[in-house]
Amino acid sequence: MSIDRADVTDRGEDDAVTTLAAAVATFPVAPGVRLNVRSGPGTSYPIVKVLPEGARVAIYCQRPGTSVTGPYGTSSIWDNIANGEYVSDAYIQTGSDGYIRPRCS
Repeated sequence: MSIDRADVTDRGEDDAVTTLAAAVATFPVAPGVRLNVRSGPGTSYPIVKVLPEGARVAIYCQRPGTSVTGPYGTSSIWDNIANGEYVSDAYIQTGSDGYIRPRCS
């Protein structure tokens, strides 16, 4: 009996793709919301852009900041979605009231 080498390689690539997809999972912004993206974790930071309705975001890290009330409750957690870009976790459907990513350094 022989092992088809391509099958073994394909499974390894599938695992790598699955791992990569999990690493860049995105989360939906609350329905009907155009969400302000700020330069830091709080409402006193300048708005750098506005996400359109139906947007999804990748969350790279999270940090505490201004407490905000939104569709998903009141939260002081701010999600880092890109370099120098933060959104309030109260507007992101993460499925959790707590931290889901590492703290930003």
